[in-house]
Amino acid sequence: MKKLLKPKFYLAPTLVAVLALAACSDNGDGGGSSEPSGTGEEEGSEETIENEDGIYSLDDFEPTKTADGEAIEGGTLNVGVVAASPFEGTLDWQHYSGSTDADIIQFFSESLFTMDEAFNITDEGAATIDVSEDNLTYTITIKDNVNWHDGEPVKAEDFVFAHEVIGHKDYDGVRYDASLRNIVGMEEYHNEEADEISGFNIIDEKTVELTFKEANPSLMSGGIWYYAMPKHYFEGVEVADMSSSDQVRREPLGYGPFVVENIVPGESVTPSKNEDYWQGAPLVDEVVLTVVNPDVVVESLKTGQIDIVTTFPATQFADNADMSNVDWLGRTSRFYTYTGFKLGTWDADAGEVAYDPDAKMSNQSLREAVRLAVNYEDLGNRMYKGLRYPATTVITPYHALYHDDTNPGFDYDPERAKELLAEAGYEDLDGDGFVEDPNGEELVITYAARQGDATAEAVANYEMQAWKDIGLNIELLEGSLTEPNAFYDRIEEDDPAIDMYTAGWGVGSDIDPSSLFGPQAMFNYPRYTDDTLEEILADGLSEESFDLTYRQEVYNEFQSYINEVLPLAPTLYQIDTFPINKRVSGISYEVGNNDYGWHTVQLNDENAAVD
Repeated sequence: MKKLLKPKFYLAPTLVAVLALAACSDNGDGGGSSEPSGTGEEEGSEETIENEDGIYSLDDFEPTKTADGEAIEGGTLNVGVVAASPFEGTLDWQHYSGSTDADIIQFFSESLFTMDEAFNITDEGAATIDVSEDNLTYTITIKDNVNWHDGEPVKAEDFVFAHEVIGHKDYDGVRYDASLRNIVGMEEYHNEEADEISGFNIIDEKTVELTFKEANPSLMSGGIWYYAMPKHYFEGVEVADMSSSDQVRREPLGYGPFVVENIVPGESVTPSKNEDYWQGAPLVDEVVLTVVNPDVVVESLKTGQIDIVTTFPATQFADNADMSNVDWLGRTSRFYTYTGFKLGTWDADAGEVAYDPDAKMSNQSLREAVRLAVNYEDLGNRMYKGLRYPATTVITPYHALYHDDTNPGFDYDPERAKELLAEAGYEDLDGDGFVEDPNGEELVITYAARQGDATAEAVANYEMQAWKDIGLNIELLEGSLTEPNAFYDRIEEDDPAIDMYTAGWGVGSDIDPSSLFGPQAMFNYPRYTDDTLEEILADGLSEESFDLTYRQEVYNEFQSYINEVLPLAPTLYQIDTFPINKRVSGISYEVGNNDYGWHTVQLNDENAAVD
């Protein structure tokens, strides 16, 4: 097998397209989004190595394939958007929720800012940023040559408009969170006590000042909204109607390297090169983005129907590692999977979670037993050949500065799981092999799992057998896996039929976990909060946390506390692998390399290589 080796120094994995927030993975395998990026400090080697035991690790891959050979003029890059279901088509950063949509958006719309390998904003992007001495006021200047695809300049008012939409009372997305509420005047605007957000001061067409109520260390690494929204293009569209509008669904407008030309809803998007792109016209003429089911992605790669993929199913890598027409790139994924426990509901009137201490899964020992019962190391090796491996905490190695690698996480210990159940009063009273609850009532736990690739059902069965072995009667929701879009709808709506579920998060650039665990976070799907957790989250954004060591200690405490109270249990980290057709080069998946982007990808042959 030919693989591009990883450099010997460490750099964090790529900054994914969804800088704004972690998105639920709906590609059927939980793989990562595929925005090209990297460091460019060291050229990729093309040395061929062999894996002897069939179990892979990050050391087997390098994240960059530098430009090589003589590029053809133009050409079409065929991209497989790997998903088990049609893409939703919410093609706007302010409104999307699924990672499949994000995989598409990144080709025509991009962040205003670039980041380095530590996720700090740099001045290499479409806009620059200056910070006041008190860390409260941020002056954002959009570069002169950054224009919307209709020729209009990207203006300061477009950056403000994105905030006005998200903060509007009729906004139906999920991104009105603590970071935005920290902007001066945002809450007054949201509550209709003001007609505008007073924290914005437009200096000129390209420059705006943004002032926050409280300084916090996340502001330069994800606490600022990264996107502009074309105010002139949405003129006359009510905020409540935007997510279903033609401007979002059928004719999205961006300022990225490609311009959307055609959309076949749920199936494909075809953008062409943006000759006016601020970093220079892309090297390929067009991109064809086509939804490819995980079950047929290998055949599509082998026959050259697609050149690259947004994600590659981990379960299919080992059997196809020797595909002769591709080179393999790899990186630490921003995704992790987890078992979530439904512990409350979302109070829409209050805009916060409502924890229910009497929920079926409210017993902490029950939740811990669920996690200890499953051997995730064996599952990762058996199903994914090591490309998924046991998760220890909810801060992944993607955030290397904050991931606590001294935290052991959860050992596989089914005997301890049985002890925990017995100590908590869960005992088998009728001899049927399943425990009753502490009140002596039958305990049946409903478990929701998504449809996905060929192993999705096998993984669910593996887990349910492990739970059965410790005496828990856990049944699949309605007896089968759930279609991904319906799955997340039911999770978000707190369907009372669901007691626990398995899902995945793709973390963003900001280490602050408030958007997933905070009391006012819609993405807090377990619907859990408590005073201690809220204090830890607040401490991570405090003035003291401008000190890196202090902030690392805070998030070590956070990781330990989540493992203790277990509103959700992290199960698997993963390695993303990317097959790149041999005619493609000039691509990287590593964070901080602002020399790479979709505009740098080149084709060295008119025809794709075939296996």
